[in-house]
Amino acid sequence: MSEETTTPQDTEKSRGRARRLVGRVVNDTSAPGRAKKTVVVEVVRRMRDPFYGKYVKKKKKYHAHDEREEYRTNDLVEIKSCRPMSRTKVWVVNRLIERPPEV
Repeated sequence: MSEETTTPQDTEKSRGRARRLVGRVVNDTSAPGRAKKTVVVEVVRRMRDPFYGKYVKKKKKYHAHDEREEYRTNDLVEIKSCRPMSRTKVWVVNRLIERPPEV
């Protein structure tokens, strides 16, 4: 019998796809006493109310890892699921989508 060797690419495919969400940074680490390399991203979803049929906004906040501490409040970013880094941090910032103009 021949042994099959698995490559890292094979194991990555078997784990499935990482979830991706888009949201606004509502809190970054610029203030003293905050967690370093962490941003809080608020994701807003529109869900249809099952009884009334109206669309309602649902908001949820996620803690995401920001390795270079480059994202600031009000940036629109994409976050991607990853392995747990702490008790609350299981997301990593994937890319910057939009940065609001400086005032």
